[in-house]
Amino acid sequence: MRVNRIVANLRVADVDAAKSFYTDYLGLSTEGFNMGWVARYISPETGAYIQLVTRDATSPEDSVVSVLTDDVDSAYAEAQELGFEIVRPLTKEDWGVRRFLVRAPDGNVVNIVDHRD
Repeated sequence: MRVNRIVANLRVADVDAAKSFYTDYLGLSTEGFNMGWVARYISPETGAYIQLVTRDATSPEDSVVSVLTDDVDSAYAEAQELGFEIVRPLTKEDWGVRRFLVRAPDGNVVNIVDHRD
């Protein structure tokens, strides 16, 4: 799988309550998106970013990172071939991404996602 970007998914109780620390203090002042349960904040100067997540609205478990790839189909097939536990099957979400969640051998859940339509 070709990894284009990895985004940390920080668990927070409330996205709006946590927002000011990451935007005001850390300078991640651009809101990439905010769906209520997940929001991405970006530094316009450096391009650094982070996602704040209350809980994944469509998955039975939360992921610790999101891995963006341009070929989610082959990544899904490879995860299955290697026998990794699929936490959530490959799905086109209502907000336009295609993704699946897989459990790493260490127990961490990873969100593998393709943002292309």
